[in-house]
Amino acid sequence: MKVTEIKALVCHAYRTNWVFVKVLTDEGIYGVGEATLEMRELTVAAAVKELERYLVGRDPHNIEGFVHDAYRDAYWRGGVVLMSALAGVEMALWDIKGKALGVPVYQLLGGKMRDSIPCYANGWFAGAKQPEDFAAKAKDAVKKGFKALKWDPFGSAYMNLSRQEYKTAVRCVEAVSEAVGDEVELLIEGHGRFNIPTAVRIGRELENFNVLWFEEPIPPDNLKGIAEVKRRIRVPVAAGERLYSRWDYKNFFEEKSADFVQSDVTHCGIMESKKIAAMAEAYHIPFCPHNPSGPLSNAATLQLAACVPNFYMLETMSSDVPFRKDVANETVIFENGCMGIPELPGLGVDINEEEIAKHPYIPRNLRHYVGTLTDIRPGDAQNYFAPSGVASA
Repeated sequence: MKVTEIKALVCHAYRTNWVFVKVLTDEGIYGVGEATLEMRELTVAAAVKELERYLVGRDPHNIEGFVHDAYRDAYWRGGVVLMSALAGVEMALWDIKGKALGVPVYQLLGGKMRDSIPCYANGWFAGAKQPEDFAAKAKDAVKKGFKALKWDPFGSAYMNLSRQEYKTAVRCVEAVSEAVGDEVELLIEGHGRFNIPTAVRIGRELENFNVLWFEEPIPPDNLKGIAEVKRRIRVPVAAGERLYSRWDYKNFFEEKSADFVQSDVTHCGIMESKKIAAMAEAYHIPFCPHNPSGPLSNAATLQLAACVPNFYMLETMSSDVPFRKDVANETVIFENGCMGIPELPGLGVDINEEEIAKHPYIPRNLRHYVGTLTDIRPGDAQNYFAPSGVASA
């Protein structure tokens, strides 16, 4: 079997544009992956096509060799564009391998350790503006079965918080906490917003709400700074979604930067993510993949989470654009706060190129600092989970 072509397909999805990858072979088996890179979708799509000259004519089963050579031959190593492009193509190669052998990808990674994947919800707060709005939407999310909720209560703040912004953020956390009670975990997202003193002040306040973690309290390019915040507060810190390789994570672990690891399969790939998880395991740190993107990223992360010993909890978007079910044939079983693991060969998901073409690229800018943070989903967003009792194989 030889690779004959790589396709990069961009699909607008409201908050961002999904970047899907399709790798074709001379035996008719093809694989799909995802390389979504928010605000740089056209750039990463071009990088995916540049990898074609490294892969066409090669045996798609030799995944480690391809990734090694493509990374080695990139003079400007690392970085999110190269690593995301590699991740999407590598994902598609695992899909090919699983299909060719007739097994789910997790079987190729050592077999599963669990039958379902505990999840926390993101995006449940779409449209909320005031603390009472967040509280009402939190109750709705819990009714849908979520047992953990993550959100950013900090509006458009950057580096510092005014006294009023601080009070509003605390009221928001308090309102959600009171709305959902002690049985639901709360995770506070920082989006790398703050300087160290502001992050420490917030972290100490969050101790009053018994939150599970404070995520990316300061910008991600200062690992010593994140470690400093972690040292000065008693709330656990989560980080790592903006690190892309084991070499990035080497410093992360040496600096003792965080209590939870959040690498993203869309930017690291399946194999690199498993290596990062193994490094975390050696430090007794839980593995909690970042997973806010599209259906192929979700499918790949489920396969990875199935077989990682120190996996703890997976990010899950609570709803999505209504045409998600048209561009991908995923079946996501969600019960009792957990996602099921697809048992179909490969990643267990395929894409529809005709439907993708109906949603062409639209540029989207970052919302975090302009007051539109909660505009994360359209008004017609829908639950993309399968009805209870629907089989995944």
